[in-house]
Amino acid sequence: MSKTLDGVYKNHSLIYKYVLYVITIACIVFFFPKGGKFKYEFQKGKPWQYENLYAPFDFSIKKSTEEIDEEKNSIESNQIAYYNYDENLASQAYTNFTEKFPVVFSSEKFSNRSRRILEKVGKEFLDNIYANGVLKKTDENISGNEVYLLKDGEAALKQSDALYRIGSIEDSISKLVREKRLGLYETDFKTLFFDVVQPNVNYDEELTTRELEEAISQISLTRGNVDEGKLIIAKGEVVEAENLKILDSLKAEYESELWTENNYYFILFGYTILVALVLMMLFLFLKKYRPDVYRNNIKVTFIFFNILLMVFITTLVVKYNEAYVFVVPLCIMPLILKTFFDARLGLFVHVLTVLILGFVVPNSFEYIFLQIIAGIVTILTVSELYKRANLFISVGQITLIYIIGYFAFHIIHEGNLDNVNWYTFGFFFLNGMITLFAQPLIYIYEKMFGMVSDVSLLELSDTNSKLLKELANKAPGTFHHSLQVANLAEASANEIGANAMLVRVGALYHDIGKMNNPAYFTENQITSINPHDELDPKESARIIINHVIEGIELARKYNLPDRVIDFIRTHHGTSYVYYFYKKQQEIEDVVKESDFKYPGPMPFSKETAILMMADSVEAASKSLNNPTYQIIDDFVEKIINGQMKANQFLNANITFKEIEMIKKVLKHKLTNIYHLRVEYPE
Repeated sequence: MSKTLDGVYKNHSLIYKYVLYVITIACIVFFFPKGGKFKYEFQKGKPWQYENLYAPFDFSIKKSTEEIDEEKNSIESNQIAYYNYDENLASQAYTNFTEKFPVVFSSEKFSNRSRRILEKVGKEFLDNIYANGVLKKTDENISGNEVYLLKDGEAALKQSDALYRIGSIEDSISKLVREKRLGLYETDFKTLFFDVVQPNVNYDEELTTRELEEAISQISLTRGNVDEGKLIIAKGEVVEAENLKILDSLKAEYESELWTENNYYFILFGYTILVALVLMMLFLFLKKYRPDVYRNNIKVTFIFFNILLMVFITTLVVKYNEAYVFVVPLCIMPLILKTFFDARLGLFVHVLTVLILGFVVPNSFEYIFLQIIAGIVTILTVSELYKRANLFISVGQITLIYIIGYFAFHIIHEGNLDNVNWYTFGFFFLNGMITLFAQPLIYIYEKMFGMVSDVSLLELSDTNSKLLKELANKAPGTFHHSLQVANLAEASANEIGANAMLVRVGALYHDIGKMNNPAYFTENQITSINPHDELDPKESARIIINHVIEGIELARKYNLPDRVIDFIRTHHGTSYVYYFYKKQQEIEDVVKESDFKYPGPMPFSKETAILMMADSVEAASKSLNNPTYQIIDDFVEKIINGQMKANQFLNANITFKEIEMIKKVLKHKLTNIYHLRVEYPE
């Protein structure tokens, strides 16, 4: 049992990678849409590259979305509205007429014969009005020439002009009295009917909507059938018009038929194998070309997390509406990976992610082509992301590539620029706008995964930051030393292609632990009094060594990133506090070496190795008196060769050639610092 636990402990990093690998595969396959994959690839305007295709089974030809929308629009435009006729309001109007007529046409003013004639004309007018009814003022705007009038439970088709409007009653009365030659009574009739006529026809929105929905629901989604064995398309025939619709229908039918209960596990198994192969390529790439990333499980998790995030978002968008697939800012992934790692890794992961998404998106060839080209443009154009203008310029170029690519594919498919979906350009611009979210996303990732970007390094390199200001106030000599080391280390990093910004920041903070006891370090001593004269060598060595531990504690307190703290931990490696070690040897014969040795670890990257060299050379250079070219040359060789002999760079991935290049830079910089002139002959 103990051996098993020991084996698990020793291989926990590898076991974690296996678990991450399996979980990522499972999640990606779970995200995939539940449907099989049609075994033929085809595109509009391109010839059929396979053998003659015959219908494998009977299937219906599906109507295109445009055809269905056209039918819906036709139904909506020809829809006849329904109006309710209220019998009670009509009866009330007759009652009102009977009551109001004697008041308006009183027996005192009109003879009985005139009143009978006028009453008859008035009732005829009411009959005419309420034959089809009077519309409410809010419902007077009728679309179309016909309406259905619901009266006594039956719907009768009427001309919309047959319905009276309240506003037209006055004109109708004027017309009536002219026809009956009763012009003298026009004002009386208007007074009478103003109080009598009431709207009794209103729009029935619920019934009209229900009838419209029922009519739309009866639209057939198919038109015609293809019988089994019928030739669909011959080899070499161009895919267009009717052939394209039949092939799309066969593809949809095939995929829905394929994803049955019997085939479910086989299809899942196939998807799993393909996704596993893609992710295996990523692991092999990391192991062979990026071993430092491969060994760091946090970095591996970060990469897999980004792949999963992009697959999840894209599949979600495709399920919602596949037309929005180009809104997903896929280029944000290589942009971020380049920021935290390098361009080659960013592009490789981007290409693998696009290959996985090829199973999900429609028109996979177009999608893969456009996304890979856009990813390459992202990698080539994005540099120095901490400069705001660079990100905007890069996003503009990415958007332009999408637009040009879309135009090219549209011309290939259509043969002209007709029927261009201009709203697609809106998707590309929206994609670009979302890609600008890379800056805050980088900040979020830094907090989540403890990683460092150039943006954060630029902020940390500001000498006006709180911690560096405190260092300048408490230990001005150390602060000046750190600035000099930063310049030397940055120049060396640029020479060998290391991360110059990271080295500079590491150099600025590497000695912050000296703030606690600044007077015990010679660069901060402003008098001839040295406090070490009052201490024994062991105590002096302990104070000197402790500046590393205290620096780490300060860095943690001020929330410096781990990558910067690594420079504090490693800038002395496992070297000795040599001066006090020699003094102790003068006092006693047997000296305990651990009392005079830094705890380490040794540098484990090019950047930390550069800092060790630059720090040692700069600090020791203060002891040079009247330096010449030869003295500086011998001095740098002695310091760095001593570090190499002590195996301080054993764990750093730095070559002898790179060390020689660093020596050359350090010699050149020291020569400039000491303002050496060419010695003229006497």
